[in-house]
Amino acid sequence: MKVAVLGTGGGARAHIAKLRELGHEVHVGTRDPKATLARTEPDMMGTPPFKDFLARHPGVQLHPFGAAAAASDGLVISGIDGHNAVAALSAIADELAGKTLIDYAVPFIYQHTPEHPWPTPWGIMPMLDPCDSDSLGEQIQRALPRTKVVKSFVTQEQTTVVDPTSVADGDHTMFVAGEDPDAKQQATDLLKSYGWSDVLDLGPLVAARGMEMYAHMHSAIGFGLGQRFGGHFGIKVVR
Repeated sequence: MKVAVLGTGGGARAHIAKLRELGHEVHVGTRDPKATLARTEPDMMGTPPFKDFLARHPGVQLHPFGAAAAASDGLVISGIDGHNAVAALSAIADELAGKTLIDYAVPFIYQHTPEHPWPTPWGIMPMLDPCDSDSLGEQIQRALPRTKVVKSFVTQEQTTVVDPTSVADGDHTMFVAGEDPDAKQQATDLLKSYGWSDVLDLGPLVAARGMEMYAHMHSAIGFGLGQRFGGHFGIKVVR
């Protein structure tokens, strides 16, 4: 299958590598391929330049966002950061029309000065916007009415999403939400190919609000476990 992954950060790279391992043809999207390949320094999260990753994964093709989406058979994974996702995806609405878009971004605002800050090992905890009465997943769906948006992957680090058995031998839960049953099944099938056995359908896309707001709890658990960034753990719905 031809799969598009939009983004070149650490999370996107986890999906790119896993998809290639599974035998898929991967088309990677970035805003400016020449600029992406010209970078020589790590990004703000310490991720090495993408050209180094690309050299270790022959066969992966790098394109502008729109060309990558157009090259997919029907499945697109968005690793675009939450602050820029709606604008970037709206600009390629035609290329995404009729396709399933799995969004795992958290709508974090990093540059803010809260009245009651939450100090973390790496700075002030970012703010969620939107929150409570809307979600990034819903905003993307409204901006892309011809695209089948599924919210998933967002409650775990992406390295765990693509390798669930690295935690408790895979005995934990992943979630999907969206308006289109076939799109959610497509996302579930991908998760099962990654190794997930417990995938819980939360229903319509409004459930993305809960998944996105969980990001703060995910961080809190990680800090409690003594993990500075992200967290190598899982969550399980016991029923």
